[in-house]
Amino acid sequence: MVLNLDKRMFQRVLSNLLDNAIKFTPAKGLIQVRSKKSGNQALIHITDNGPGIARKNHEKIFERFYRAESSRTSSGTGLGLSLARSIILQHQGEIHVNSQPGLGAEFVITLPYRNIEIIASSHS
Repeated sequence: MVLNLDKRMFQRVLSNLLDNAIKFTPAKGLIQVRSKKSGNQALIHITDNGPGIARKNHEKIFERFYRAESSRTSSGTGLGLSLARSIILQHQGEIHVNSQPGLGAEFVITLPYRNIEIIASSHS
């Protein structure tokens, strides 16, 4: 699968999502990263079996500085998911979460598939 992306910015997205998955997944837990092409879109799924996220917080977690009650005891500023969404939107994509308390979380990134190679440009 080949996408037209700013490599450094997209690395930040994946880094933020994987960092959260690692932080909230218990020892011997499971984190999966999958990608597939669906029509003219690329879908990237990052799934964990951590504590999950209450439905009422699904949109709030993408707001700057928002930290759910369950995450307040861990390190972080509440900027990672906001930054991830901003970068994905800049790439004409979308990001959302599927989750329920106790059942882990799945973050799904949808990006336009253009059959062009990844570019190594960066923003200053």
